[in-house]
Amino acid sequence: MPIHLRENCKYHLMVLTSVGLRITPKDRQPVHVSREFTLQANSAESNVLGVSAALGLKTKMLTAFVEGSPLAQFIKSEYRARGIDFEGPEVPQGGPWGYRHQINVADCGYGLRGARVWNDRSGEVGRDLKSADFDLDRIFVQEGVQILHTSGLFAAMSPNTIQFCLDCVRAAKAAGSVISFDLNYRASFWKGREAELRKAFQEIASLADILVGNEEDFQLALGIQGPEAGGKGLAAKIDGFKGMIEEVKKAYPNASMFATTLREVVSANDNLWGAILHTDGQWYVEEPRNVPVLDRIGGGDGFVSGLLYGVLRGWAPEKCLQFGWASGALVVTLLTDYATPADEEQIWSIYEGNARVKR
Repeated sequence: MPIHLRENCKYHLMVLTSVGLRITPKDRQPVHVSREFTLQANSAESNVLGVSAALGLKTKMLTAFVEGSPLAQFIKSEYRARGIDFEGPEVPQGGPWGYRHQINVADCGYGLRGARVWNDRSGEVGRDLKSADFDLDRIFVQEGVQILHTSGLFAAMSPNTIQFCLDCVRAAKAAGSVISFDLNYRASFWKGREAELRKAFQEIASLADILVGNEEDFQLALGIQGPEAGGKGLAAKIDGFKGMIEEVKKAYPNASMFATTLREVVSANDNLWGAILHTDGQWYVEEPRNVPVLDRIGGGDGFVSGLLYGVLRGWAPEKCLQFGWASGALVVTLLTDYATPADEEQIWSIYEGNARVKR
């Protein structure tokens, strides 16, 4: 079942998200011994907008901000610079112990010292997002969105965010938008809420046209029985994912594209990076190859970012997968956890293994 994009939409790609701050030590040092840090605005979902925004497509995020916060001002400025529109309520802080934007503290790792990420999401302003904060008819019917993307990270944050995702996905689907869902299962988010979230995730997946996730995501988020354990290594992961998707297709026949990335860590500076796509009854595999790593965080979001750009451009599946693979490979060479390519050629050069100087 091919993916059909709605025409005459104001936005090519939109995400639902709760944005915040990422703090990273300089020179790839561990957090606990560092004195200088780099600050950037981010979220897993808004990172997916990076490639499309940088290459001239219209993108937008639905989110929330802390009213009067200088950090909210910084976040807005960052997204404006990336060419990303945003909309959402301005929520009063409610005093020093009230709302705030989430903080993600990341040690990129180096050599045999692996990357470490610490998430501080207490009081996060986006946790209380609800559909009443937005005019969904205007956004999805009147203005129009070609692809709406969300992820399990945002959806599972709170009872409010899962309902917000359900409301937006239902409205977007009814208006003719393509739905993209990255399952992104996180055990700490699901603890004590398994029944509630499983039911909601299953509904979103039933409406999704594009499903992204690994074997664990499909098993734990959707309850799909996985294949019997096979051998170790990336080859076994490819076989396992293929077996899993055959079961997912039976449970979610509306979806027409299934994708995942493959990663094997040689060191913090050297990863094997691959990807798999299934659509229209065909498998497409990017065999893992070594990629040098500056900061591994965001590679998966970069893959989805490039993949969806290819879908929006109407490319053949194989080309979409290649561009997604190379977009993820681009992100891990950057200090940001999102891709801002100079042009399509830069990404295709990465795919081709062409690192020669361009003059």
